[in-house]
This record gives sequence, C-alpha cells and structure tokens, in this order.
Amino acid sequence: MTQHTSPDQQRDGLARTLGVPQIVFMVVAMAAPLTVVAGLVPLMIASGNGVGAPLDFVVMGFVLVLFTVGFSAMTPEVADAGAFYSYVQKGLGRVAGLGAATLAIATYAVLLVSVAAYLGAAVHNALVTLAGASVPWWSLSAGCLLLIGFLGYRNIEMSARVLGALLIAEVCIVAAVDLAITVRGGDHGLSGEPFTWGAFSQGAVGTGIMFAIFGFVGFEATAVFRAEARDPDKTVPRATYTAVLVIAVVYAVSAWAVVVGAGTDKVVDLAVAHPEDLTPDLATRYVSVVAHDVMQVLLATSFFACVLTVHNVVSRYLFTLGRKGVLPPSLGAAHPRHHSPHVASLVTSGVVWLALAVMTVLRLDPVVQIYAWFGGAGTLGLTFLLALTSVAIVVHFRRNPGVVSRWQGAIAPGLASASLLVTLFLVVRNFPLLIGSTGLAYAFIAFLILAYVGGLAWALRLRARRTATYAALLSERTSA
Repeated sequence: MTQHTSPDQQRDGLARTLGVPQIVFMVVAMAAPLTVVAGLVPLMIASGNGVGAPLDFVVMGFVLVLFTVGFSAMTPEVADAGAFYSYVQKGLGRVAGLGAATLAIATYAVLLVSVAAYLGAAVHNALVTLAGASVPWWSLSAGCLLLIGFLGYRNIEMSARVLGALLIAEVCIVAAVDLAITVRGGDHGLSGEPFTWGAFSQGAVGTGIMFAIFGFVGFEATAVFRAEARDPDKTVPRATYTAVLVIAVVYAVSAWAVVVGAGTDKVVDLAVAHPEDLTPDLATRYVSVVAHDVMQVLLATSFFACVLTVHNVVSRYLFTLGRKGVLPPSLGAAHPRHHSPHVASLVTSGVVWLALAVMTVLRLDPVVQIYAWFGGAGTLGLTFLLALTSVAIVVHFRRNPGVVSRWQGAIAPGLASASLLVTLFLVVRNFPLLIGSTGLAYAFIAFLILAYVGGLAWALRLRARRTATYAALLSERTSA
C-alpha cells in the first residue's frame, strides 16, 4: 500500500500524523502530573506559601492562558517547528530569535538531565519497595535512556501512544486519591481556605510561584510538534489551550486535596518533616496500601514519560536548526522510513548519557543535587523564554495592526508580558533558595546568559560571513 505524503511532509521529511489528543498527551506527560503532586506540591507547601499552594497553580494558569491568547494568534504566521525560537524571531528578528533558540536548547537540556537522573532514582525506589532489589540509579537511568532513544528514533506517533498510556495511568491514580479525600471529607472537613487571598499571601509567595512555574514546564512544547501536526494552524492553538487548562485544573485540585487530606493545620509541618512521604502516605490513608505501591511504580513511569517528551523537544530544536544550516546539516536529516529526526535524537541521547556519566563519577545525588540544581536552572530559563516570547508577540502585532483583534494582539499578550516579567524577577530573587547554594545559583545563571549571548553572537557572525545561511533563518511565512 502506497503511503501518501503532504507537501509539508515532503519538504521537511517528518510525518504529519499528530492531532490535538496526541500533542496534549505529550506535553502534559512532560509536565508529569504525578511527579508534581507527589514531589513538587509538598515542597511548595513546606518552603512556599503553605496552604496557599493550590492558588499558585490558579494564578500561573491564568497568566499562561493570557500568554496562550497571543501565542495562538501568532501560530498561523509561524511556519517553523522551533517554538520559542520561531516566535521570537518573528517578532524581534533573526538575531534575537537565534539567541532564544540557543537558550531554549540549553534550558531543555538541563531539564532533560535533571529528570533523567530522577527517573533512575524513582525506578530504584520502586524496585526496593516491590522486589527488595537495590540497583544503582545510574544504571537504571542508562537503561531507560536506551529505550527512550529507541522511541525517539522511531516515528513520533509511537512515542505519543506510549505517553498516552502512561499519562492515563498516572492521572487515574491521582484522581483516585483526590476523589477518596473529597468523599471522606479530608482530615477535618473540606475547606476553601487554600483558595483564599489570606492563604496565598502568607509565607514565601515568590517561592510558591516559582515552583508552580516548574509544574507547567512543557505546555509550550505544543509548537515544537507543529511540523508533525495534521493541521498545525488549528491543532497547535487548540492543544496549547487544552494543555494549560488541564495542567492548571489537575494541579490546583490535587494540591487542594493534599492540603485538606493532611489537614490545613497540620500539612505544613508534615511537608517540612517528610515531603517525599506526604502524598504516598495520603494514598495509603485514604485509599489503600496497594494504592501506595501503585503510586511508587507510576511515579517511575511518570518520569519516564517526562524524559521521553523532553528528549523529543530537544531533538526537534536541533532538527530545525540543522535544516536551517545553523547547526550541522546532518542534524536536520529525517529518517526515510520513520520520518523522524533520528540523527538529532541520537545526538540528544549521547549528550545526556555523557552528562549523567560525569555526574555519576562526581558522585552527585540524583534527587537532592542533580534534579534540584538542574531543574531549578530549567525553571529560570523557561521563565525568561516565556517573557521574551510574550514581548515578541506584542511587538509583532504592533507592527502588523489589524491582523487580529486588539485583545489577541495587544491586551492579553501585554498583560502576560508584564506578569511574566514580574515572575522572572521573583524567580531570580528566589533562585539561590531553589538551588540551595548561592555560588551554584550564579553559575547556572551565568550558563543560561552565555547560552543566550552565544546565540546572539552566532547570529551576528552568520549575518557577516554566511549571508545565505542567515537569510535561510527566515521561515516561509516571515517577510522581514
């Protein structure tokens, strides 16, 4: 049977098979619901604004919906699958765009290293709990990365099916615990206190917001998969709105369930004393011991899904820049049979293996050090990219009035820009707390700045010495 390809597929070599559900599965899997509910929410409660943690997700969800208004309005005018890179280039020009591209690669790379390390630790804990077997975390990470590399090498639809199955399983266990807590009335009755201003404004609000941003990591990756979407001008906006709303609702409701399940008067002390046990213990208390064990297993598969999606995102950034000639052209090659960015996928796997090997030799802890440090750096990079992209959207529609409504082109993205710049300030101010070391915090900040400035410098070099490559940075729909 002959397989027909669309003109877009013939141009870039990738298969256009993804619809809204598949893209949403991948980006929500990258956000890793169970890892947020079991790992991030207790940290927000312990070191952020306590029982007000659920409202952190509501606030960030509102800001990101505003961001999505402009992001979606601009999508039909952006042909490339470079996400932040393509949008920033469209609004602020090729130099700023390439700076965003290198910063995005650096941001997602450190996120990939962080979650790959935690993946090994999660599998290790599951094996100890269920089989009494203690296997080094780094070997488990390496084995999982081999499987992820195989999936990344193949057609994206295979990854989407795997992610869909894993995501459904982890959402089911989260929903089961939430429902059990709600039906049984929590520790001392259901309470709306976590959604009040008094609860939100107590403690370290900036830290709570910073952790909430980390929870939304991945929603913007909808645009990364536009080259593999069936109808990208419709699929990408719909998938982005769906992903933001699903993530915000699931996290806000689940954080509320954790607070009322443990008790509004007890949850902060419990989160401070044993943050890693808070959510699994609630599963045991309100559902069963079996639910606790299932949660341990699904925590590992949740991280697997997250690593797979981040791997796919990094691969597609490399693929896009390879096709533009900014990076070696081999990175822009698509597999003739699988229609996947197979070379970029292999390079991504190799870099992560090397990074984890170095950290294993240095004997860094996979959770307390690698995950916390690199995950914090990724949060900072993502916040900067969101703010930069939002500004680019405002500038673009200001230069092109009348293309969309004032709400889509000015008001919503303007409000999003202001909110994200304030959020960036809060993240930078609280960054040493997230990392746990002032020296390391400055080192990671310097790394991200160098990644962005390096992209700017590379773009200027291309403009001066490789004019054809610089000209090729413009997408088919970009006219300036």
